[in-house]
Amino acid sequence: MNNFHNYRLRCTLTFGDIYGQIIIWLIVIFLSLASALALWSSARQIYALATVGLILVLSLPFLLFAFVTTLLNHIEVTAVEPATESIPPASANLPGQKPTPAVG
Repeated sequence: MNNFHNYRLRCTLTFGDIYGQIIIWLIVIFLSLASALALWSSARQIYALATVGLILVLSLPFLLFAFVTTLLNHIEVTAVEPATESIPPASANLPGQKPTPAVG
């Protein structure tokens, strides 16, 4: 169990990695809504709702699979030497953070 401290997990996922997946899924949603509008009439309302529901139910597992696999592909596990690892103090600012001004 103590060997887990010798590894560091880092996620390198950025918004650009999943941007294409989001755009494709939005296209699928808009096409399903367009097909529902095409089927919408006083006699076929149930078919329009069933079409939207079926497309969403069938496309959601593929979307989740794509997101999860993309996330797992961007997780890096690197070995860290215990002697060379420096532990930053809890009060140190992380890169990109601005200190909070004092109030009062």
